[in-house]
Amino acid sequence: MQKEQGALQNYIDRWEQCRADLEEAEVLLELAVSEGDSDTAGEVDELLTPLIDRISSMELECMFSGEHDASNAMITIHAGAGGTEAQDWTDILLRMYLRWAEEKGFATDILDMLPGDEAGVKSVTIMVTGLHAYGLLRSEMGIHRLVRISPFDTGGRRHTSFASVFIFPELADDIEVEINEKDLRIDTYRASGAGGQHINKTSSAIRITHLPTNIVVQCQNERSQHRNKDTAMKMLKARLYEKEKEAQQEQHQEITGEKKEIAWGSQIRSYVMQPYRMIKDHRTNHETGNVESVLDGNLDPFIKAYLLWLR
Repeated sequence: MQKEQGALQNYIDRWEQCRADLEEAEVLLELAVSEGDSDTAGEVDELLTPLIDRISSMELECMFSGEHDASNAMITIHAGAGGTEAQDWTDILLRMYLRWAEEKGFATDILDMLPGDEAGVKSVTIMVTGLHAYGLLRSEMGIHRLVRISPFDTGGRRHTSFASVFIFPELADDIEVEINEKDLRIDTYRASGAGGQHINKTSSAIRITHLPTNIVVQCQNERSQHRNKDTAMKMLKARLYEKEKEAQQEQHQEITGEKKEIAWGSQIRSYVMQPYRMIKDHRTNHETGNVESVLDGNLDPFIKAYLLWLR
């Protein structure tokens, strides 16, 4: 309750700040017009540009209705078939989400990463910590398709690569998910990524397999095996919770006859860099030709279009 109250107060404070900045801009604009002062007009522009961005961001938050939309989020990205090409695409997506989170002021933590054979990343899981991280990022769940001239093809041929993105909320401690210890296989291994002498010389990384569902989670970002296990259990809890919700939703759709375009494993977005440059979301039909901006983390227009489409 206290956490929710703090979040609401933070939202109100930000709106009040926006209103104060708008009033200041109005006063400066009147002054600039009455005195024909171009310098003051420039100050108005400097105030309004970031204000518009802040208001647009807060408008997104007004669209949230999901139970866990205010929660932190876990992103898992897996390379599809295609070897190095697909693994490089996974690395590009990882960078895109890290840049987006940085622009939002969200904290990120790479929980587990499996490097590619020659370049890129085979799979990676990151935690994104910030208000409404899950509500914003759930628009990214699905298959992401890249079309480009491969930098790994000496013949300069066009390649199509795929990567799957899964988004899970970090569940609150008071949410119960029944996990039987007998259903778990827990393996330890040496962390493969950077982390200094200690992390690479001891078996601190944890892999947990939930035998009934064959869901596998792993964590290697901490030096402590105990902390890695705690984080991996959080990841498993979130995965099982989402799986149960998905099953309930499918059952509801069977009863009511509802059909929805969104589905796990569906292709949601294409990033075309050759023969033309275009990124298009296949659910909302939102598109842009500014490929570089999106890959640098400018995802909000796609997120906003998705939230409006859900409504």
